[in-house]
Amino acid sequence: MIHTPLMPAEKAAAIRIIRVSKQYGEISALKEVSLSVDENDFVFVTGPSGAGKSTLMKLLYKGETYTDGAVLVDGVNLARVSRKQLPRLRRKFGVIFQDFKLIASRTVFENVALVLEVARSRPDEIRERVLAVLEIVGMAERADEFPPGLSGGEKQRVAVARAMVGEPRFILADEPTGSLDPESASHILVLLQMAHYNGATIIIATHDNSLIHAYPGRVLRLDHGRMQMC
Repeated sequence: MIHTPLMPAEKAAAIRIIRVSKQYGEISALKEVSLSVDENDFVFVTGPSGAGKSTLMKLLYKGETYTDGAVLVDGVNLARVSRKQLPRLRRKFGVIFQDFKLIASRTVFENVALVLEVARSRPDEIRERVLAVLEIVGMAERADEFPPGLSGGEKQRVAVARAMVGEPRFILADEPTGSLDPESASHILVLLQMAHYNGATIIIATHDNSLIHAYPGRVLRLDHGRMQMC
């Protein structure tokens, strides 16, 4: 008898977006968008302002809910994730917002530590991990300062540290270099590359072509809410 070797099972995508649409009243932000992202992918989502990039990112961690279609993270349909289960889902994601979203009344250290506090990590572990990640992003010496006293580039480094400190599987960056000078933008990209090398799946929403050309990643384009392959 001839034995046929078993073929390895096809690896399921870490994130699947299936014919997703999103309506804001009469406005169609996304129109039947489909996308698969594998583990440790590095993906750029590009397109003009208003194309739906930010909306797409928010759907992934359930910052917004979609109108039609399905979004699956690790095979779990987000439509079935309850409010009680939501924190567990969101711990898989580190999010870098376009406007930083740092808490002005908290120090740099406290802003980054908040992620681990919510996850109920031990105080000694929080201190060790926060100081380590601030060292990586070059902000350890500013740990006791408050966000209003930082430059735009420094605020974004803190935002990257906050996204990385929980060692998430996915890092979502929404226009991470949009308000930065070229040198600061380059540094942010290096930090995202580092997270990618360490195993994270990276999705960057950007209209900055220089950022896209600086690192080899898959490039997808949104235009008027529709996904186009580049």
